[in-house]
Amino acid sequence: MQEKLFNKGETIIRQGELGECFYQILEGAVEVIAAEDQAEKKLTDLKAGDYFGEMAVLEAYPRSATVIALEDGTRVMEIPGKEIDVYFRKQPAKILELFGHLSDRLRSLTADYKEASDVYEALSSRDAKPQGEGLMSRIGKLLGKCFGHRGDRISAETMRTLKEADFTKGYSRDTVKYNPGTVVFREGEPARCLYAIHWGKIGIYADYGTPNEKLLTTLMPGKFFGEMGVIDNAPRSATAVALEEDTTLEIISPDGLIKLFEMNPPKVDMILQNLSYRLRKLTQEYTELCGKISEMQKA
Repeated sequence: MQEKLFNKGETIIRQGELGECFYQILEGAVEVIAAEDQAEKKLTDLKAGDYFGEMAVLEAYPRSATVIALEDGTRVMEIPGKEIDVYFRKQPAKILELFGHLSDRLRSLTADYKEASDVYEALSSRDAKPQGEGLMSRIGKLLGKCFGHRGDRISAETMRTLKEADFTKGYSRDTVKYNPGTVVFREGEPARCLYAIHWGKIGIYADYGTPNEKLLTTLMPGKFFGEMGVIDNAPRSATAVALEEDTTLEIISPDGLIKLFEMNPPKVDMILQNLSYRLRKLTQEYTELCGKISEMQKA
């Protein structure tokens, strides 16, 4: 691990490169830019305390964007992926920082994806090109925010880690069994913990129990859910429901993440990989949906 200094306009990481390190900004600011179809899109600005480059390290995946210093004297901590456990061991609170960083990005993108889905449904329900100013404004705003990078395959190395993992090792024994149809948590409730599935099946729903109910995904043993908002108790973005008899869940609190790391570091690495993969995959789905909306708007 070492500190590095960059001046305004200097490239810190470049899209497409293999990522062996990730970074935390100690001072200054950076901008994140993605290129697609020979066009560049600015994704976001990051400031002191933020992380970047972690997705490529966690998933052994090529960089999905370029990061450039916005200010002279931008100072970052470079953390080699192979030293991530050492980094966390020396500063356990950094586990929660990185966890919160990924969760915040996933929560924000989930909201964008829901907005895109609403716009797509509105366009699909019309026989003619939309003329409403409100809908056109939403389309313009949506396409302006759309990320410009893709990626939907978890790396072979991450898949190997997941297959070889012992999900029963290192957890607390705070487990609960659920019968089919039991709600684990509801959309809108504060998030106080995350869950690991030891047995059974979980369905994640939007608008559960309403005429607009939609099954977003089904999760099997070895998967984690409920991570978003755990650090800041933000409202749940979806409803989780047990789908099989004796669905057994491990309950992990924010403080429990640090204890879990002390007992079994690979498990925390896997939770972070899970968050990173969900963020990458949702980004791809969001980008594709934006592309469909753009083509429909032109028609």
